[in-house]
Amino acid sequence: MLNLIKNFANDESGAVTVDWVVLTAAIVGLGIVIINSVGTNTAELAREIGSSVKAQSVQTY
Repeated sequence: MLNLIKNFANDESGAVTVDWVVLTAAIVGLGIVIINSVGTNTAELAREIGSSVKAQSVQTY
């Protein structure tokens, strides 16, 4: 029984999985932060471009 406990304590086969889960969660979190910041700025820029285009006059001949 003591051997079984020692083998269980020394087994590191799940450690790689935990590392990948943590790395994946960090990448997803950074992606969400980047999308939020870029999305807000993109919407503001699109409004400014729309206002600029709307203010232009079109000449007809």
